[in-house]
Amino acid sequence: MLALAGFLSLSFVVCMLASVPIILHSNGWFAGSTKAPWMPAGWMFRTVWIGLYACIGLSGWLVWRKGALAGRLLRSYGLQLLLNLAWPFMFFAMYPMLGSLALWLAFAVICALAGVLALLVMDAGPVQTWAGLLVLPYLSWVVFSASLNLYSALHN
Repeated sequence: MLALAGFLSLSFVVCMLASVPIILHSNGWFAGSTKAPWMPAGWMFRTVWIGLYACIGLSGWLVWRKGALAGRLLRSYGLQLLLNLAWPFMFFAMYPMLGSLALWLAFAVICALAGVLALLVMDAGPVQTWAGLLVLPYLSWVVFSASLNLYSALHN
């Protein structure tokens, strides 16, 4: 159970760090930006991400328990955490300096994240079925978020 706590803690540390640029800029430039008509309320993002970060931690732990968190699986797991952390910094924090270029770079980051998550599903699923299934809601939310990012890049 200590290992599970470690995986969940790592996920929530990434969650907290990723929240910093969102908190700092959501009432700044982002508040006045053009948003997609299908953009959900802000509280929904917080609620969904808490659940998704728990799934990320649990998925990693399930694979680790099977002794398979190595090689490409380990790289994919680490890279998705890094890309997940990089996206809000690019999208929210870099926009004041780079303008719409930051939104396009953030779109590239989130597309890379979606690709890594697809690999993670395909690699983790055969090791432990639930480990792969737990990544699917995360992948779905990232694809949805990419649509919001693309709309912002096109309209801001």
